[in-house]
Amino acid sequence: MKIVVHTDDATQWRDALSKALPNATVVTSDAPEETRQDADYLAVWKAPAYLLKEQTRLKGIINLGAGVDYLLGTPGLPANIPIVKLRDAGMSEPMADYVLYGVLHFYRSMDRYTDQQANAEWQPQRLADKADWPVGVLGLGAIGAHVASALQQAGFPVLGWSRSPKTITGVQCLHGEEGLVELLGQVQSVVTILPDTPATHGILNAQRLAKLPKGASVINPGRGSLIDEQALLEALGDDATPGHLRGALLDVFCEEPLPAKNPLWQHPRVIVTPHMAAPTPVNDAIDQVIAYLHAFEAGEDLPTVNPTQGY
Repeated sequence: MKIVVHTDDATQWRDALSKALPNATVVTSDAPEETRQDADYLAVWKAPAYLLKEQTRLKGIINLGAGVDYLLGTPGLPANIPIVKLRDAGMSEPMADYVLYGVLHFYRSMDRYTDQQANAEWQPQRLADKADWPVGVLGLGAIGAHVASALQQAGFPVLGWSRSPKTITGVQCLHGEEGLVELLGQVQSVVTILPDTPATHGILNAQRLAKLPKGASVINPGRGSLIDEQALLEALGDDATPGHLRGALLDVFCEEPLPAKNPLWQHPRVIVTPHMAAPTPVNDAIDQVIAYLHAFEAGEDLPTVNPTQGY
């Protein structure tokens, strides 16, 4: 069995897979072309087109992350090759930490204190009751459900939204267009943890952002395509003409790395982070990857990605 690995931590992944599968040949994508050809499996994150195009005997592709939009959009992706993706694999906890930080940033008025510090202004802000700070979570997959539960356990009322009905203890779960409108109309912070699909592209557009209450905040550690960036900028306004939204914490963008000329970098009410909310931890994910490989080899049924649906 030959496995080719492509990701930022490819050497670490190669070593971990080689140790777990001593009879397999595991190489990284920077190996000579003749070495990486004829792979049985690719274990990849944002694989280059050439790596996909040069393979002729693939049995399966393992996406080393939860989002598959980049892979599905890569030229040369072989047709009819089953794709599996990591499902949680240790990403839920850092994602929940990131989101909880974002919610607390606005809930505890850290954005306002930053502005006051610049002006040497000493003015305590009123601390709202957590019961009066509902948080909306769009996307209730494995990671989204964990985030929603973590926020609820931290004391915030949580409304969750998904395309189809879900049930999460302590979380008010909504679905469909009516459910989305209901959620947006009452949350102080909205968190987007949806996949990038035709149905979710621009889900927070100008019309839906306008449904958020005045002073609400947006936290996006999901996919850059979920938010209409221009609509968000207009909803935030500027120092001269403030918009109805208070601020945004953004980890993902339509174009990455975020170009230096993008106005989000300089906006006073936007925090930009470089797609780091929930990196894939090798030690937590390796067991899932190995289980996928064993299942592929045994011909077992696997929860494969549906390219049409995008997840």
